[in-house]
Amino acid sequence: MNSSLQPPIAIAAFYRFVRLADLGVLQSQLLDHLLALELKGTVLVAQEGINGTIAGDRASIDEFFAALLEDPRFAGVEVKHSHAAEMPFLRTKVKLKKEIVTLGIDVDAEHTTGTHVGPAEWNALIDDPEVLVIDTRNAYEVGIGTFQGALNPDTDSFRDFPAWAQENLAGSEQRPIAMFCTGGIRCEKSTALLMSRGFKHVYQLDGGILNYLAETDPEESRWNGECFVFDGRISVDHALAPGAFDQCHACRRPVSAADKADPRYTEGVSCLHCFEATSVEQKAGFAERQQQMKLAEERGQAHMGSEVDASAQRNKAAKSARHGVGS
Repeated sequence: MNSSLQPPIAIAAFYRFVRLADLGVLQSQLLDHLLALELKGTVLVAQEGINGTIAGDRASIDEFFAALLEDPRFAGVEVKHSHAAEMPFLRTKVKLKKEIVTLGIDVDAEHTTGTHVGPAEWNALIDDPEVLVIDTRNAYEVGIGTFQGALNPDTDSFRDFPAWAQENLAGSEQRPIAMFCTGGIRCEKSTALLMSRGFKHVYQLDGGILNYLAETDPEESRWNGECFVFDGRISVDHALAPGAFDQCHACRRPVSAADKADPRYTEGVSCLHCFEATSVEQKAGFAERQQQMKLAEERGQAHMGSEVDASAQRNKAAKSARHGVGS
């Protein structure tokens, strides 16, 4: 059968800030349900809430969320749907974390966040010259696409954002500030951070870039480029279809066709961004890993074995539940 006639893989990105206690038990329950529904992806669970991206059959994804919403703690969970022609994940993982998105500073993202602005109102907000528009994502994400006129903090990780804000936004407490990120979750924390520091007029793009692209006519769009996503698609275009970027499997940064033509690029080993940062020994290790991945692909297997990984995840979750990890 022609693969183009196959129904697309459904993808759901979701999060919810809510105080959780029984983390080990919840981890085990979520993993069992995902595996039973044959859904792949990664879900993070922490005391501050839940965050994940999963993929598979749309009916199975709907069934997963129907069950999740039976727990009143997850009422109002933010879900963004998209699709891909191929499965963007190799495995199914549910991980316990200190934070579902790592800022490194304790903020009240459940109760105190910026004013949510929908895609229909976003253009008017960021077109206002008095508004300071800030891209809260990492520099490598901003590099492949952002809103026109947005400020790039040039951070390597979200952990760097509080220090950047302290150094660069002091004195702007009365100025309107509009912030955005991929799916909305980082803005829940970045806006809560600014509000805790006395900023009065803080706004965030509701549902993030992905929601804006889904709801906005390209002719009216203020978005330039593609949007980096944390799955096998690497990036998506304005139609939320897989974009033109690949990924360096050594440093995880997006690479374009021009980047792959650079002599420093070797598939799975290095690219122009990381070539100088790794040793000869490390590159040799990456090359061996790449060779093993290709051999596994030729045999029609996932590298390291999905069933082995799933079994290990089950055992880890069961152990966490028995010992009350995170509770």
